Amino acid sequence: MEYVNIADAVFNTVHANDFSFFEEIDELVQEEPTGSLDPERAGQLAGLGIVHGKPFAPDDRLRAVLDDAARTGAAISRALVYAPRDPEAYLYEGSAWMSAFLGGSYEFLRDGARLLDARTQFHYFATVITPAMAHAQVGSGSAYAYAVRDAEGEVLDGARTYTLTLPADPPAKNFWSIDVYDTQTRSLLQTADPYPSVMSLTGDVAADDDGSTTIWFGPVAPEGREANWIQTVPGKSWFPMLRLYGPLEPWFARTWRPGELTPTAPVSPPAPPAPR
Repeated sequence: MEYVNIADAVFNTVHANDFSFFEEIDELVQEEPTGSLDPERAGQLAGLGIVHGKPFAPDDRLRAVLDDAARTGAAISRALVYAPRDPEAYLYEGSAWMSAFLGGSYEFLRDGARLLDARTQFHYFATVITPAMAHAQVGSGSAYAYAVRDAEGEVLDGARTYTLTLPADPPAKNFWSIDVYDTQTRSLLQTADPYPSVMSLTGDVAADDDGSTTIWFGPVAPEGREANWIQTVPGKSWFPMLRLYGPLEPWFARTWRPGELTPTAPVSPPAPPAPR
């Protein structure tokens, strides 16, 4: 096996939102051996003409149907991630902070039923799941929360400046971080910094006098607060993700909660002294 380091490579991993999405599926079906899919999904794809070892050649009618289906499916998936209706998605009453893993089952099962919306929300958002994610324990593993709206209920804007206050003593045994993601790709936002984040491990994040930590988001670094700042991009939507590695009891009990993202005026550098 050849190891390929793609850390600095630029490439598109966003699936198509039109008919060509089904061509991507067909390419996968052709590359993988028969039996790679379970009979249920293999049967659904066969009904569309996607069968291992056979050409995928839909007529104009089916192409139009599949084009509509891909666009509708993409819209539904985005809505489930960024505007979920399930109350379980929201971590605190009156808060924008959400969880993308609902139901507590890595198979998304509850009382013998598949939680289809919860499964779509998670896999569109994060792609991969493991059984360990369903076994949250104090002091081990990790916990995540994300938000797409500010304290005023408005969608986060890459051209605006925001602050986020983390109360004192974030409940993380190992470390905590705030990372900024692109709503379209669900990957890290592409900025001048290849690692758009602030984390406790760096040792240079400044705490406020009361022990809390204020994080800044915006296109321009606030004067004197560069270590607590994450760059955003005007014209590009984004969302922050709070990560707690080794989450502690206050996180599970929800007695510790992050603040809301608050729009604020950009911090300008001090004015030069007036000439004498």
